[in-house]
Amino acid sequence: MDDQGDYLSGLSKTARTNGLHTFPPLRQPAGGGYTDHKEDCLPMSRNYEAVYIFDSTLEDAAINEKISRFHGLLGASEQPEVSHWGRRQLAYSIGSRENGYYVVSRFSAEPAVLPEYERALKLDDGVIRYLITLYEHEVGAPAMSEEELAMQAARRADDDDDDED
Repeated sequence: MDDQGDYLSGLSKTARTNGLHTFPPLRQPAGGGYTDHKEDCLPMSRNYEAVYIFDSTLEDAAINEKISRFHGLLGASEQPEVSHWGRRQLAYSIGSRENGYYVVSRFSAEPAVLPEYERALKLDDGVIRYLITLYEHEVGAPAMSEEELAMQAARRADDDDDDED
């Protein structure tokens, strides 16, 4: 008998006639009931960074109130770290707006609360743009010591001298 004949002989009669392979029935664990591994995973809080651009015509008190309301939706146990960059000119105009009030915030939240948080940001007319990203570590190279900075400056001076030749 060929290889396909051996294969088909191990299948049920229905599977052989339809050309389908059937899987054996699931076996119930000895303790009873099936387990869902998703239940074993606890919701994990993650670190995020959000950049908001508010309408520059809003007063500072109104902006602070909006930020507090947004962060209240997160249900975070600790207070988010907020950095106000202030009013700045936009890189390009958004509608009729050429200026915006920039705020950067770092917070810890469960991923399940982000959709409602983003929904509130989208519906708020005072928010021109926003960006939420995972915050895993500081961007850029680690800070250099005074000695490393001096060595780097000396190398640059040597390179500049070589270029003049």
